[in-house]
Amino acid sequence: MTLPAANGTIVPSVTTVAATAIVVADMVGVGVFTSLGFQVKDITSGFSLVLLWFVGGVVALCGAICYAELASMFPRSSGEYNFLTRSYHPAVGFLAGWLSATVGFAAPVALAALAFGQYAKAMVPTAPPLLLGLAVIWLVSLVHLAGTRQGSLFQIVSTVVKLALIVAFIVAGFAFGERQPISFAPSAVDPALILSAPFAISLIFVMYSYSGWNAATYIIGELKDPHRTLPRALFWGTLIVVALYIALNAVFLYTTPISKLVGQLDVAVIAGTHIFGESGGRLVGGLICLGLVSTISAMMWIGPRVAMAMGEDNPFLRIFSVRWRNGVPGPAILFQVVVSSLLLFTQSFEAVLDFIQFSLIFCSFLTVLGVIKLRITRPDLPRPYRAWGYPVTPVIFLAVTAFMMFYLVTNRPMESLAGFLMMLAGLLIYFLAARLQSPRAAESTATK
Repeated sequence: MTLPAANGTIVPSVTTVAATAIVVADMVGVGVFTSLGFQVKDITSGFSLVLLWFVGGVVALCGAICYAELASMFPRSSGEYNFLTRSYHPAVGFLAGWLSATVGFAAPVALAALAFGQYAKAMVPTAPPLLLGLAVIWLVSLVHLAGTRQGSLFQIVSTVVKLALIVAFIVAGFAFGERQPISFAPSAVDPALILSAPFAISLIFVMYSYSGWNAATYIIGELKDPHRTLPRALFWGTLIVVALYIALNAVFLYTTPISKLVGQLDVAVIAGTHIFGESGGRLVGGLICLGLVSTISAMMWIGPRVAMAMGEDNPFLRIFSVRWRNGVPGPAILFQVVVSSLLLFTQSFEAVLDFIQFSLIFCSFLTVLGVIKLRITRPDLPRPYRAWGYPVTPVIFLAVTAFMMFYLVTNRPMESLAGFLMMLAGLLIYFLAARLQSPRAAESTATK
């Protein structure tokens, strides 16, 4: 919890538990409940499918380890905006912050809110999904506007509920599900599958499901003892999700015929029906619905911290740097609420997500590359935490993200180009603002 001190300053006091809850909540969205249906089109080996999620988890852990080193060196909230500013140039940091503050968090919030509305129909069939989604955005945001104490407690409780429901589903699946003729032991066909194009392409979508492993870096300035708390939160949060993802996909395959999963989006609902009968689909729909609340909460907590940091550094965004008396960046939170709500109403967020994927991956790539750059150019900088396994861990992450960018450019060239143009727009705004501010600064100096 981040509490306002008597002199008006903010006392960082978000605990390791709360920071870990943010990582877990931000990572576990709808992706893990939907993507298996597309993976089993070309990969039918239980071992290869489980390995896919294990490899994705290893890459996410490599990224988390690298981000932890940068966060220990530069402990300021805002994630890539801070890291790229310090590793390269303020213009590069502004580019990443521009993406995050405008649509980088707002679009995923809108998507999660609409998914909430759709899955909530399992419990309230007559309720309009759009209004349910809008309601959950505003209600969760009101909790975070009430204060970081309330937001932190809400995040912990909602994440614990999510984890309990997922673990209960996994245990029930293995205990009561009808076992399918699938083996999770390696076989002679697995090497060829692992080296195949479908495996590599599936890994891209697995990595999308793992996105969010860096969530706690956006609030590092609010963490109690950040040099210890942040690395632990990133590592344990990511490790928990890796275990959950492997177990979830194993239970889907264990209980449900692959023929029923091929090409299906609602994999979890289909598996729930096979485990619990007709009511199982509604039960799982309710489970996912409740779990999405913590996902929305995590993004409504961390996203506005990027706009807040940008407001502190850029006079033309000063409004977003304002903290209310309870310590929360009220204007920045309200800005993200409005953008998320507009995207939800226009339902254009899926198109937004498509074109910003390349940009977000590119920013993560540059951030981890910054670890190597600073090791070479600034070996003298204090590093309270040093990335474990360096240089292997950053190289693994860079290789996989480079492949993902190559895939996006070759398979979605227009979306990637749009993302690139979005980044250029951020750079243009930065340099225009800097140019406008320079004469004012000179005039102010001359009058003194």
